[in-house]
Amino acid sequence: MRVITSKSKNAESFYISKGYINDKGVSTSVIVRKLGTLKELLPEHGPTREDVLAWAKEEARLETLKYKQQQEEKQIKITFHADRQLDYDKQTFFRGGYLFLQSIYYQLQMNKICRKLKLKYKFKYDINAILSDLIYTRILEPCSKRSSYKAASEFLEKPSYKLHDVYRALDVLGAECDLIQAEVYKNSHHLGKRNDKILYYDCSNYYFEIEQEDGSKKYGKSKEHRPNPIIQMGLFMDGDGIPLAFSLFPGNANEQTSLKPLEKKVLGDFGCQKFIYCSDAGLGSEAIREYNHMGERAYIVTQSIKKLKKEEKEWALSPQGFKRVSDDTPVDITKLSEDDKGLYYKDEPYTTKKLHQRLIITYSPKYALYQKSIRDKQVERAQKMLDSGKSKKNRKNPNDPARFIGKIAATKEGEAADIQYYLDEEKISDESQYDGLYAVCTDLLDDEVSDILKVSEGRWQIEECFRIMKTDFSARPIYLQDENRIKAHFLICFLALALYRFLEKKMNYEYSCEELLDALKAMNFAGIQEQGFIPLYKRETITDALHDVCSFRTDYQFITKSKMRTIQKKSKGKE
Repeated sequence: MRVITSKSKNAESFYISKGYINDKGVSTSVIVRKLGTLKELLPEHGPTREDVLAWAKEEARLETLKYKQQQEEKQIKITFHADRQLDYDKQTFFRGGYLFLQSIYYQLQMNKICRKLKLKYKFKYDINAILSDLIYTRILEPCSKRSSYKAASEFLEKPSYKLHDVYRALDVLGAECDLIQAEVYKNSHHLGKRNDKILYYDCSNYYFEIEQEDGSKKYGKSKEHRPNPIIQMGLFMDGDGIPLAFSLFPGNANEQTSLKPLEKKVLGDFGCQKFIYCSDAGLGSEAIREYNHMGERAYIVTQSIKKLKKEEKEWALSPQGFKRVSDDTPVDITKLSEDDKGLYYKDEPYTTKKLHQRLIITYSPKYALYQKSIRDKQVERAQKMLDSGKSKKNRKNPNDPARFIGKIAATKEGEAADIQYYLDEEKISDESQYDGLYAVCTDLLDDEVSDILKVSEGRWQIEECFRIMKTDFSARPIYLQDENRIKAHFLICFLALALYRFLEKKMNYEYSCEELLDALKAMNFAGIQEQGFIPLYKRETITDALHDVCSFRTDYQFITKSKMRTIQKKSKGKE
């Protein structure tokens, strides 16, 4: 360190400065201490300027010694021996990404929910440790319950329970599934205001690695087209993409019947009374619309144009009457170019037996081009099927290219009918009428069209919720057999999704699911000779953001054991 001076018109000031090289490799300096002006220092350290300067240099020397001593105290000296083997059964690898999930877990006060369960059931094992570890491993390394216990053994905080306790806890978690969901929703308000004025609903199914039906595991229409028995999940999600509640129902049940029981739970146990229900057409039947027209609820659901009555369908397919969504300017959509990026609409009252509704038809040239390109490829495949002599099969998939193959029976006198196949141009033309068109039905008669469409467009997030659970959290296939434990498995997946979504929200949605999960999985540590830990991950913008939102840091060159214990306490909201 050195002494520097600064002269102004009326005074000369003395400072102690320290030089260093910044992150860009450039030499720079910083003021460590201001000693005072010459006028202030002369009475005590004078009588001359040289005397003051000599005193200032001595102060700089003492500051240098003090700084070196502090640096030496921070340095950890560890000796390694090239000829010494590793100790048997000594763990040196530790997973640390769970600390950031733990921060959200404790902000949701899920430890207090577990405390209630323990008081109710009087068990001796630590259900809070079991539930938290099952959630963390479902996010960081999704696997079986046995493998999850093994993965949790690599956490910085080892499990305080045994494997058999995990299976006992599953029975309790399954039995108290509804209570836990309601409590988590109430506690979630500690993390900020929930966007629960818009609720999205959808269903998906999950298959089992079994061959025969058993309990609620039934044969049904599997989204993976597997022959295995399945179970279905209905999921409510709020306007920010954070899951709200779920229910399970048999694989062979109609998904429309799943809504009312779960929505009644949301209305009663959760206290949500005023919201807009939003879903796709499959979960927007007339009965469901009527149910969500009651009280302070409303609905926005997609509408199949093909299922409209003749008069409404003709109006929907007509190119007349469209306006630009952004400014309500009338537009002739037949004159729009294929590369137009705008969105256009028209709307009219739509009355059924019991409901006065509003039917909104939108048109997007970009979407029209996409649908046309997909259909053109399907037509090519249909033509190849004809050229190869393959006859049309009975297929139920509405997107199968074989739907464009027509057949006609050609007969000659005295001969059996000969079936001939051809490319059905009429069918192709009929489907092209719907290119770029999309319909929404709502009982919000006075709201702006742009606001209604914005709500409807948010449905993609619930599809992403199911994708994350199935793909990133490996919610299926399911190997459990007991109904209660199956419910517990889905509860863990649901809570894992909630924790992840809250963390994503805290980080302002700046990172994709893949980026965030990869960062958490990489945040591991090496234990060094019982003295502390060295981070094994690369410091990046995303790791800085994780540390910032969770209010602790693990990105030091070396972390002592006592410092790591402090970090663990901070991740649980304890100082």
